[in-house]
Amino acid sequence: MQIPFFQRLQGLAGPTVNKIVSTVNGSEKAYAERVIQQVLTGLPELLGAAVVLVESGQALASYTTSREFNLGKTMGYNAEVVRQQRLALAALQPDADNQLEEILITLQSQLHLLRLLPDGQRFLYVAVDCRDTNLGIAREVMRACEE
Repeated sequence: MQIPFFQRLQGLAGPTVNKIVSTVNGSEKAYAERVIQQVLTGLPELLGAAVVLVESGQALASYTTSREFNLGKTMGYNAEVVRQQRLALAALQPDADNQLEEILITLQSQLHLLRLLPDGQRFLYVAVDCRDTNLGIAREVMRACEE
C-alpha cells in the first residue's frame, strides 16, 4: 500500500535507491528505463546511472545504489560538461567522422562515463567503482545500449 505521507518523507531522506526512477512519461520513459535496465544487466555493481537531456540537464530516468550518491544534484553539471566539450571540439573543426562520443572522468576510486546516445540530444551517465568494474567492460556495456 502506498501512503503519500510516507512517500514524501522518504523523498526528504534522499534519492530512491536500487530502483529506476523516471521523471517523464510515454515513449521517453520507456526508452530511458530500457537503457538503464540494460546497463544494470551488464553492470549490476554500478554506483549510479542516468539518461539525461543534454540541453537541460534533466534526468529522464536514474538509478543509484546509495542515498549519498545523489544523481539529481549532478546531472546539470554533467550536461554542461557535454555542452562545453562540444564547443571545444567545434573550435578544432573536426571532420564529420570525428564527433563527440564519450567523456571519461576518473577519480581515485571511481570512473564516471558520459556517452552520447545516437540522437545526440541525450546522454547515458554511468558511475562505477574501479574495484568492481574495469573501464573496458563499462564502455562495452554502454555501447551495447545504443543498439
